[in-house]
Amino acid sequence: MKYSLQPFAGRTNRVLGLLVVFISLFTTSAYAQGIVSGQVSDESGESLIGVTVRVQGTSTGTVTDIDGTFNLEVPSDAVLEFSYTGFESQAIPVGNQTRFDITLLTSSTVLDEVVVVGYGSVQKSDITGSVSSVKSEDIQAFPVLNAGQALQGRAAGVSVQTQNGGEPGAGISIRVRGSSSLNASSDPLVVVDGFVGASFPQQNDIESIEILKDASATAIYGSRGSGGVILVTTKKGKSGKPTVELNSNYSFQETTNRLDLLDARGFAQYQNMIRTNAGDVPYSQGPADTDWQDEIYRAGNTQNHQVSVSGGGDNVNYYVSGTYFNQEGIIINSDFEKIQFLANVDAKVSDRLKIGLNTVSSRSEQNGVSTQSTGSDAIGSVNGGGDDVVALAFRFSPDVGRFNDAGFFSQNTVGDDIENPWAVATQIRNETKTDNVRTNLYADFEILNGLSFKTTLGYRTQNSTEGYFKPQTFQLSAGGAFLESVKRTNLLNENYLTYSRPVGQGNLTLLAGHSYQKNTTEGLEAGARELLTDVFSWYNLEAGQIDQRTVDSRFSESEIESVFGRVNFDFQNKYLITATVRRDGASNFAANNKYAIFPSVALGWKISQENFLVDNNTISNLKLRASYGLTGNQAIGPYESLATYRVQPPTDVDGAFGVDLAREDNPDLKWETSYQTNIGLDLGLFEGRIAISADYYNIDTKDLLAVDRASNFYLGTSDLDVLRNVGSINNKGFEFSLTSTNINKPNFNWKSNFNVSINRNQVVELSSGSEILGSGAPGYFVGSSTYILREGNPLGLFWGLEYQGVYQGGAIPEGTALEGRSFDGDGNAIPGEPLFSEVADEDGNFNGIIDDNDRQIIGDPNPDFTLGFSNSFTYKNFDLNIFLQGSFGGDIYNLTAIQLYNGDSNALTDVLNSWTPENTNTDIPRAAIRGRERSSRFVEDGSYLRLKNVALGYNLPLGGIRNIGISSARLSISAQNLLTFTNYSGLDPEVSYFGSGGESSGEDNIIQGHDYGNYPNIRSVTVGLNLKF
Repeated sequence: MKYSLQPFAGRTNRVLGLLVVFISLFTTSAYAQGIVSGQVSDESGESLIGVTVRVQGTSTGTVTDIDGTFNLEVPSDAVLEFSYTGFESQAIPVGNQTRFDITLLTSSTVLDEVVVVGYGSVQKSDITGSVSSVKSEDIQAFPVLNAGQALQGRAAGVSVQTQNGGEPGAGISIRVRGSSSLNASSDPLVVVDGFVGASFPQQNDIESIEILKDASATAIYGSRGSGGVILVTTKKGKSGKPTVELNSNYSFQETTNRLDLLDARGFAQYQNMIRTNAGDVPYSQGPADTDWQDEIYRAGNTQNHQVSVSGGGDNVNYYVSGTYFNQEGIIINSDFEKIQFLANVDAKVSDRLKIGLNTVSSRSEQNGVSTQSTGSDAIGSVNGGGDDVVALAFRFSPDVGRFNDAGFFSQNTVGDDIENPWAVATQIRNETKTDNVRTNLYADFEILNGLSFKTTLGYRTQNSTEGYFKPQTFQLSAGGAFLESVKRTNLLNENYLTYSRPVGQGNLTLLAGHSYQKNTTEGLEAGARELLTDVFSWYNLEAGQIDQRTVDSRFSESEIESVFGRVNFDFQNKYLITATVRRDGASNFAANNKYAIFPSVALGWKISQENFLVDNNTISNLKLRASYGLTGNQAIGPYESLATYRVQPPTDVDGAFGVDLAREDNPDLKWETSYQTNIGLDLGLFEGRIAISADYYNIDTKDLLAVDRASNFYLGTSDLDVLRNVGSINNKGFEFSLTSTNINKPNFNWKSNFNVSINRNQVVELSSGSEILGSGAPGYFVGSSTYILREGNPLGLFWGLEYQGVYQGGAIPEGTALEGRSFDGDGNAIPGEPLFSEVADEDGNFNGIIDDNDRQIIGDPNPDFTLGFSNSFTYKNFDLNIFLQGSFGGDIYNLTAIQLYNGDSNALTDVLNSWTPENTNTDIPRAAIRGRERSSRFVEDGSYLRLKNVALGYNLPLGGIRNIGISSARLSISAQNLLTFTNYSGLDPEVSYFGSGGESSGEDNIIQGHDYGNYPNIRSVTVGLNLKF
């Protein structure tokens, strides 16, 4: 079933018609003594469209057309003012002239930079919302594996993490001003060259990135704006002779850290400590001494090569590029390869019509290894570790080799039956091939001077095939394979009118438009276990046992249709107002709540333009901003509001198929709505050499979309995961950024950029006042929850027992207790066991034993603040860039340590310092098999400061090579993740992503700071070459 959005049909024409009528009210004419005309262009001779031409001190004016020309009636004593975003304004007396050919110079001040916003661009000095810009030189300053990583630490209020450390081809998770949802996505909307919902292009193809953060900036995207909006603009061609550019980089990579694990001798010693305490027979050490980290890790490398050609003439400009990227991961048999082509073509068809094409196509292949496993492999074979190769390497016995005496893969000697890590890394194949094509066409027609109509038509298709194969040679499963094919399409059509002209002593810009987008997904998956032969991997699934074959197919589609409008007005270049509204209709929701309206308003005051500051030599800019508005979130599955049914297989009784209810319907399901307030201040000092921006925000998100587990469990239907609107959450915070030109000399330049972000979130309300407990641990961590959602507290607080050290014997301190396993057969407390805090009952009494009622909040993964600090230096032909990034105050739940202190696997070397009667001065309990206990003992401070990037470049003297057509040549060397300052004992404090990857499906906003089984982060050194011809 799909929902129709036909009520929107036909409204576009009425809206656009009303806009034309509205525009006509502002059309003015003035008595003049003569007509003047001319053309306005930039320094390269390119015509400038939309330049404001005004008679100084009056409302008489016009704007240049598509050829940069204008005609205007003016008095002979008039002074003409020419102004355009990003260029220096000019004022010229008319006198007896009738023809004016004007060249505007590019502005040299940061205030006149052009900033892209939704469906247009504005001068930076006229922005009323909260917008952060990252320019091409910052994006390309350091090599990154994913262009989105270039945002980390570059913009206040923006948090970036890879979804699985340094895994080749891993995606990234971005948060703008915190997580604003529970189960719905909190990812920002990414718009590339106007295509809504695109993915990041290649790093070297990007011209600029703007991050829209408050409602004033994001409400134009309505129901998809609550997580922020990221606008990416790719490079375009410019008039002139063709320019060929080559960028080539090669990186050497290694792990940032390794765990200090027991060798074979230490492992045997530890196992004998456990067995002595338990009264068991001694452990017999195996013949080998294997470092399983050595077995799965290797030196990785990355190649990234790009060639681009750009240029143009009077009527056509173009930019074309091709990129080859290849990464061999630091874990054996993990790699990623991608080829991509991009083309941007803009053409002037006539004096009033421009058309253009933006297209990008790519093919990628990812060969992966399993990490962050839930405890079962990809074909459903359940064991104590799944295919989690990193965690397996930590856990596996070090006193066995790759193979046993019989020639089979060796098996673990203690604890759970888990797979051999070397076998998992080398024998399992997991291959994903993806083809992407995205094409966006546009036409821009100037109807009248100042009035233009733009239409865009975009289409994206993605075809991916994933194959997984596990051979029969494994000890713990009979092997198997699956093959999945998925096709996704995305159709986008947008049409909008823009009108801009002088009005009185101000400038008015109006926008009105319509948008329609449709997404479809169709997939087919087949799998089999216990294959008769391993020869054909996933291409011979019929060779699986009959009762071990599975097949599944699916289809879904969703639509969103919208009308939107915006008014920008500045008065006397001092007072600014922006008002935006968007009405969205989405098929994700049932008829009761299909449509919603998202308005916003913002005000700006350029205090520095007032008479009392306009001539101030110190303050070059001072602007106060304030905004309020509503944005939404509809990032859920297409049919979440509908009842769904499932087919049950035939029974032994009657052999008939059955159908039962899989999920109840929820006709009242509605959008999440964020009510956002932002107050900001922009300050420029010493003619823009110092620029400061500060923002305070408050975001109340209501009608949170989440699976209401508490209610379902109470009803006895916990398997029916019905999505409901369950409560509200608040995010508030402060952002500060400072950019400065510290030294600007002919041969030496030093610039700095510093930003700091503080965000505080709170669960304001949950349905029925209930609290929600959940686990971010792997499935084989049987037992209690690891996080809690509770009203009045931040998101995702850690849940467990409060560790109080080692019990030394004698009386147990009041308010503390031992677990049941910490007593011998006669009921006596065992010295050396862990002590935990008790939680008193309603009467203030303790029961003297640790149980689930003693679990409490033991940590907070949300950081107190994050920062980024970059410095760039140039000296003659040399340039040096240094970038620091840090996070402070957030805790990490070290689930890896829980496993490695559990006694049933290999362990960290400090377990040899466990409590004994002769070694009582230690915080490590006596050696024993434990129950993977979640407690504050394993909650650590995750604060860190990282030297994220250092890059040194040299522009080569051209000399004789100029004769072969080379116009510039640059060599560079850079290092990533060079140094990290932290007290965290785990692999890396930059925990791979917002969820643990274990049991976190649909809960990435909640499960933060859980560290287990992640692909390690990488340290790399990169050498690069850039040539221009």
